[in-house]
Amino acid sequence: MYSPSSLAASAYAKVGLESGVIAANPHQLIILLYEGAELSVRMAIRHIQDGDLQKKADAITKASCIIVSGLRASLDARQGGDIAGQLDALYDYMVKRLMLAHINNQIAPLEEVLGLLRELHGAWKQIGTQSRHQNAALHPIAA
Repeated sequence: MYSPSSLAASAYAKVGLESGVIAANPHQLIILLYEGAELSVRMAIRHIQDGDLQKKADAITKASCIIVSGLRASLDARQGGDIAGQLDALYDYMVKRLMLAHINNQIAPLEEVLGLLRELHGAWKQIGTQSRHQNAALHPIAA
């Protein structure tokens, strides 16, 4: 099923991912969560197109877990205020759309969730870019 070289490549990729997670700051971890959720949703779309219902279910489950246990769980209502509340509601909506896609075997709700994830991911990356620029201006030697 797997050749020894593909097993080695898989192990290498896993170590690289784990190392990236360990070295990541909280902002980078959120970016990794968005990337993982997006990938899972794209895979669910692909599996629906291929007619592989078990893999579709697994991909949707993974995307839901990332959204609920990663993105949603990381919200801090005290520090985030209204934005955290709005994100919480949006994550809840995304999970409901994922379940609808799963139950009805539909691509449209998955594409909607993918669009929302991409938009949030882009905004989060932009925040990181602005933060690095501000940090460089405040601490030019550290940057």
